[in-house]
Amino acid sequence: MNWIEALILGIIQGLTEFLPVSSSGHLELGKAIMGVEATDSLVFTVVVHGATVLSTIVVFRKEIWELIQGFFRFQMNEETHYIFKIAVSMIPVGIVGLFFKENVEALFTGNILLVGSMLIFTAALLAFTYYAKPRDKKITYKDALIIGIAQAIAVIPGISRSGSTISTGLLLGNNKERTARFSFLMVLIPIIGANLKDVMDGSMSDTSGIGTLPLVVGFLAAFISGLLACTWMINIVKRGKLIYFAVYCLIIGVIAISWSLFFS
Repeated sequence: MNWIEALILGIIQGLTEFLPVSSSGHLELGKAIMGVEATDSLVFTVVVHGATVLSTIVVFRKEIWELIQGFFRFQMNEETHYIFKIAVSMIPVGIVGLFFKENVEALFTGNILLVGSMLIFTAALLAFTYYAKPRDKKITYKDALIIGIAQAIAVIPGISRSGSTISTGLLLGNNKERTARFSFLMVLIPIIGANLKDVMDGSMSDTSGIGTLPLVVGFLAAFISGLLACTWMINIVKRGKLIYFAVYCLIIGVIAISWSLFFS
């Protein structure tokens, strides 16, 4: 992987991690189009995911600090309940990560037909939000679990994590801004945990084919584009403009399926 490919893939990761169009699906499509073989090392994937985690922390630094302060008051206050709800939302993806990791990894083999099909699924899910009627209610523990299930399903390449969790939250009648914030904060611990697990397992020791420059370029590209996309996405959800991303996912999904059937 050279630095130009790292730049492109970093930008794709940063933008699509927050926009409801599936970062995993777009990375698979990007690798297929450029002929990049990144499966021989997990280093690049860990680095760009770390970059998007950092961009999330920067955007929500005030909210995260308030949650930490509230939690360490050791009271069952609003902040403590919010953290517990995030913990509940992590249960489904934790189960998938512990017991079905190899099955999930087997899906990331450049299967463009699968990616295209799941992008169309994402498009349908986003389209349903057009008919959602969000209310000014707080996310409940039951809502957190259901949104967590949506996040677990989104490990399939082509299904957008942010798209599925935000859509599910809106369809449950939750406030738009609160749903977007919960969607972005709930993913921090799973990604950090997965990255730490890769480090402890020694997966980061294999740097074959990837030099320092591509890693730095990929990190910066993912971080900067992630900052922009995270802020942009919050405003998009507030305005209820997810239908445009549904159209986009539908078009890209159809193109991916057509490419898989006729050109691969």
